[in-house]
Amino acid sequence: MSPKIKTLKELIISTGCNQVEFAKKIGMGQAAFNLFLNKSVYPKRLPNIHERIVDVLVESGITQSTAEAALALNKPVIQAHSNDEITEEEEVMLLAKQSLTPQAKKTFGLFNNPFTSEVQSHDELFVNEDINYVRQALYQTAKTGGFIAVSGESGSGKSTLRLDLEDRIQRERLPIILIEPYIIGTEDNDIKGKTLKSGHIAESIIETISNGQDKPLRSAEARFRQVHNLLKESSLAGNSHVILIEEAHSLPIPTLKHLKRFFELKSGFKNLVSIILIGQTELANKLSERNPNVREVVQRCENITLEPLTSTGLEQYLQHRLKRVDKKLADIITEDGIYAMAERLTQANGNGKTVRSLLYPLAVGNLITGAMNAAAEIGAPVIDRNVIMGV
Repeated sequence: MSPKIKTLKELIISTGCNQVEFAKKIGMGQAAFNLFLNKSVYPKRLPNIHERIVDVLVESGITQSTAEAALALNKPVIQAHSNDEITEEEEVMLLAKQSLTPQAKKTFGLFNNPFTSEVQSHDELFVNEDINYVRQALYQTAKTGGFIAVSGESGSGKSTLRLDLEDRIQRERLPIILIEPYIIGTEDNDIKGKTLKSGHIAESIIETISNGQDKPLRSAEARFRQVHNLLKESSLAGNSHVILIEEAHSLPIPTLKHLKRFFELKSGFKNLVSIILIGQTELANKLSERNPNVREVVQRCENITLEPLTSTGLEQYLQHRLKRVDKKLADIITEDGIYAMAERLTQANGNGKTVRSLLYPLAVGNLITGAMNAAAEIGAPVIDRNVIMGV
């Protein structure tokens, strides 16, 4: 009985080389090699791929006949994963930073990448029903008062919405003073790094409202009285004030509780400060109604989570991003390619219910960028399902 012929994947593993390293050795990008290995999609720009693979395998101690037999068996093989689990490798792959190659720019007629470039103005901001709700909630909180926390996954667009709020205040010339304590290097405990304390927030209020003219008084009693008086004077001059903290998931519980006291500062019946917190999903967990340590804060704070795109929203988002470069979506990706993107970036349980979605701007941009690179490398004119599933 003849021995079982090993597959190309098995031979690569036996050399002690992973797929990324092997792809580099034969001169292919990782995405294009995944397409070849798993889908038998042959790159048009590398007609001698078989010879390259055989040479590398032989150099690694595999006999030429064994290598050629494995290549002869190279048929589409899809690695199956449980619906209830996304591996760490996939997690890293989906979120890894991608840059558009010169070859991809030429293939798709792009001078820059519209899917990963920063939003430059409010006109470029993608707005759907969910995003518009968050956008208006931030605006109304800044304009009329309130306490709001916006949380979302990394790359979900939180910072873009913060910039949109700041831009809108400037465009509409609203008498709103944004007070933004510096959060560089802050952590939620003093073991990992420096925590943002109420004293730091008080110093930021004094610095911002006085334009650096007043110095914080030494004692805590005098410093907080100084804050209250400055806010009163500024309010009488017609200003509103917003304490806006990004990376707010790094705030320790005591500081979250102290924010309630800033929020309660008044001049007569008028609140002197509104509060906007922006952070990753840990912020929503800290402000959960089930957390007894912050119940007084939760009772006063509107907690909003940025939702991922839907399948329909994904198509609308991609179309919107292409407007700035005057391109049609059909010039870049097929309809089944868009469905494949939604499939790749969502995780469903056995009943088909979505249990996790990474359909956020950052992950979407990285995936379609990697797909454009792969399509250009194999000579495909547009991205289709096979290209997406092979990235």
